Amino acid sequence: MAKRIKDTDYLVISARIKAMETGLLTRERMEQVLEARTDEEALKILQDCGYPELDAADPEAMDAALARAREETLSDLADGTPDPRYMDVFKLKYDYHNVKALLKAEAMETGADHMLMDMGRIPASELAEALRSGDLDGLPPMLASAAAEAREVLQTTRDPQLCDIVLDRWFYRDMDAVAVETGSAFLRGYVRSQIDAANLRTLVRTIRMGKNEEFLRGVLFEGGEIPLDGILAVSAARGGGLTELYAPTPFAPAAEAGSQALQGGPLTEFEKLCDNVVGEYLAGAQFVPFGEAPLVGYLAARETEYTNLRILLMGRAAGISPEIIRSRLRASYA
Repeated sequence: MAKRIKDTDYLVISARIKAMETGLLTRERMEQVLEARTDEEALKILQDCGYPELDAADPEAMDAALARAREETLSDLADGTPDPRYMDVFKLKYDYHNVKALLKAEAMETGADHMLMDMGRIPASELAEALRSGDLDGLPPMLASAAAEAREVLQTTRDPQLCDIVLDRWFYRDMDAVAVETGSAFLRGYVRSQIDAANLRTLVRTIRMGKNEEFLRGVLFEGGEIPLDGILAVSAARGGGLTELYAPTPFAPAAEAGSQALQGGPLTEFEKLCDNVVGEYLAGAQFVPFGEAPLVGYLAARETEYTNLRILLMGRAAGISPEIIRSRLRASYA
């Protein structure tokens, strides 16, 4: 029988994370980047936080640099993590991203190398070979099932959007399964909040697109706290009851913004508020002295930081006003 992992097994890595948190891009540092008089001054602030040179004039190079920063963070913490499944939760999305890229490239008879990200559980080259040969037995079971179903859907319908929907559904199912296996209530809550945020965004988008509840039924994700029947009822009522459904939940402000978006308002604020609920949930990790929660919270905070960095630098490069950029930044506990 495998040894049961206890909170105290995380004492060392929790102490490391508390020290590493001092390097996170705080709200104050983001303001400094936002208000920097020159790009050189902005980049100097980021370099003081440990980032390499990030050039918003070359988005591909910037994304590659951020990808390397992600990889270094995951690699740095992997060795000291008592249970590697907590790292897997943050690697899963790269496996599913790579399957999307490989299947679409296959359908278009082109290469996918420039779209692959080597930060998943499975090296991108191994995943590419498994899909090329059709021998999926060496892949994690859920990923193998996802790839097989998505390939069949893409070959049958020639619709890449349906392929993405299949893979997204498997991604959340896989992530939820990993969280359940760990036995961590904190990790399960994090996954559930992500699923609820994704379903709320999907609900508002599909209503705005004029899609009915039957279409929505096919693109919702299971595993969240908000009942799917309630979401479908809001869709059938064309948005009626949206704020009431989410009123008792942390998503109440996001639902209010979603209701306004259904009246023709912008989606930007609504989608930011959805993401912020997940960030607010993770903020609870700050008050946990040791255990898996500080690890999950830190890794998620880094993901939010990469998103905010891209918003900051691309916004500055495009000459967008600081007020607008500020309104788009996601909440983080840093």
